[in-house]
Amino acid sequence: MNDITRGSFRRTTKLASFGLEVAGRGVLGFGKRLAGQDKDAVNAELLQKSAEQLFSVLGELKGGAMKMGQALSVFEVAVPEELAEPFREALAKLQDEAPPMPAKKIHQVLDQQLGTKWRDRFQSFEDSPAASASIGQVHRGVWSDGRQVAIKVQYPGADHALRSDFKTMRRLTGVFKAVSPGTDFEAVMDEIEDRIEEELDYRTEASNQRAFAKAFAGDPTYVVPKIVASAPKVIISEWVDGTSLRKIIANGSQAERDHAATRLWDFQFAAMERAKLLHGDPHPGNFLFLPDGRMAALDFGMCAPYPEGVPSWIGKAIELSLRDDYDGVVEVMRERDFFRPGYSATADQVRTYLRPLTDPLHTDTFHFTRAWMQETTNPYADVRGQNWQTGRQMNAPASHLLLFRVIGSCAAISAQLDADVPLRSVVKKWNPSWA
Repeated sequence: MNDITRGSFRRTTKLASFGLEVAGRGVLGFGKRLAGQDKDAVNAELLQKSAEQLFSVLGELKGGAMKMGQALSVFEVAVPEELAEPFREALAKLQDEAPPMPAKKIHQVLDQQLGTKWRDRFQSFEDSPAASASIGQVHRGVWSDGRQVAIKVQYPGADHALRSDFKTMRRLTGVFKAVSPGTDFEAVMDEIEDRIEEELDYRTEASNQRAFAKAFAGDPTYVVPKIVASAPKVIISEWVDGTSLRKIIANGSQAERDHAATRLWDFQFAAMERAKLLHGDPHPGNFLFLPDGRMAALDFGMCAPYPEGVPSWIGKAIELSLRDDYDGVVEVMRERDFFRPGYSATADQVRTYLRPLTDPLHTDTFHFTRAWMQETTNPYADVRGQNWQTGRQMNAPASHLLLFRVIGSCAAISAQLDADVPLRSVVKKWNPSWA
């Protein structure tokens, strides 16, 4: 059994045993309830134990588990406050930290991808990683022309591990939903898995980043590092120094928090309109803020094409909802196949479903909070409620699934920032169809 096979087997065993332990806890909890213990107290105890072990397991994994952990870490604001604190720090680490790969293995990948004389292309190369990602780690170096560069190297065997992890992770979507009930993890898993092959080939990421760098070249608000060189498992780009969005979430001033959240939202719309691509991986580890206030965007492995720019139906649907014309909203949704075949939604059902999601657009400035995020998402997980019944009949088009996840991520990060955001003006700026 080689290292890759052995590692994949170990990951599968960990995850599978975790699933069995969660099932065992469910039986134990049922027994406690039969014995007369308070249902809510028992459920809270079981959820906390499951969550703590889940994030402990994820913290040791790469590949699909780390990718899922990153997605989950953004949405931790939807977890009730009394349960979130024990594992919030572990979640944050999942966003951009992973066990480092030994220098020897990194050198082997560089030999394979750039040739055995790859050192001749650098003035210097730091063996200790400067950062890590879900399927690779980043090293700092100086290119032959003197430019400071970031060298992202894919973990050896990441392709095998990623595919294996996803097969196992699919068995645990029910557990993820228990931890964060307001998140559609089946859809998240489907959407991420569809893009696995793209993420594994760094040439695709390099192509995306070149498009972004060209679109935002010389921009006074945003920075996208230029690509220096690339190969299937190595990507080299210009180095950017700045304050991580994670640090701003942890201890930024209110002005820094408001600025960061506003820039995050604006960048997503600007990207669709200018680069004709959506940055599909908005977690705090992918954004830095420079001393002059500009925001730098990193990691373009997960992107979706928007050749026509910001979809015109977005502005139209928003304008109709703000006028409380939900008959019009229903018509837009029908035209865009947002309902399953044979399902007929009423304007009142759609109003009840969408109204909480459009709250940030009904005022000039909206204050995103964890409490708002929890209050907004929880009704969608109540199987006895109208929103759950309405939502299960909806059919979000696959072409826009990533967009919805990005919007949800931006809202979650804004809530982590506890930020005031002029979202209405931001959205209107990039939606010319909104009169």
